[in-house]
Amino acid sequence: MKALVAVKRVVDYNVKVRVKNDGTGVDIANVKMSMNPFDEIAVEEAVRLKEKGVVTEIIAVSCGDTKCQETLRTAMAIGADRGILVETDAELQPLAVAKLLKALVDKEQPQLIILGKQAIDDDANQTGQMLAALADLPQATFASKVEVEGDKANVTREVDGGLETISISLPAVITTDLRLNEPRYVTLPNIMKAKKKQLDVIKPDELGVDVAPRLKTLKVAEPPKRGAGIKVPDVATLVDKLRNEAKVI
Repeated sequence: MKALVAVKRVVDYNVKVRVKNDGTGVDIANVKMSMNPFDEIAVEEAVRLKEKGVVTEIIAVSCGDTKCQETLRTAMAIGADRGILVETDAELQPLAVAKLLKALVDKEQPQLIILGKQAIDDDANQTGQMLAALADLPQATFASKVEVEGDKANVTREVDGGLETISISLPAVITTDLRLNEPRYVTLPNIMKAKKKQLDVIKPDELGVDVAPRLKTLKVAEPPKRGAGIKVPDVATLVDKLRNEAKVI
């Protein structure tokens, strides 16, 4: 079974992002970048399935500029067998990424496509669902447990009311949630091995995909700062303020 895993290069989750002075976006100059945490979970899950003998080959895919090769090398250090970079300097929005991945799915014919449920930069949570629709494949989103048996996969997913377990036919698209697994620590020997693994670079035109943006960001602004709290002398004062000032009761 072949598995295709999509990974995205984003601002590291430990970095406090800053909005540009002109409000056009987030300042990423000289900022540490890393693999999207949910995508790291997706790679780890694919590797664990390979260790169980379910998956035979893992292909890591990233879309973006040349620097995304670093993200692919990280995925290969975790355990992916080879990487594909769809290289473009264009601003990639979820629909464009879904179309690129769909073209690669048609080309590679994987039985399992695993993505992080969302990227921590735009929080769109759209690519996996769009890919499933474009490729006409079953989907299981927000997966917290994945069990593959033959041509079926049982996926436990997180929903508002708790957990839901569904059975889907393969090939299928699965998006990973935070509690699916804990990615392994990447060791130096594996980092060195990853440098020798195959990494193919292709252009969107070669896949016949138009990646022109269809959405326009009007403004990016930081959230308002929270006001200082106050102490009240008794419960009656608290209730009065909640009712008359905050108007929440």
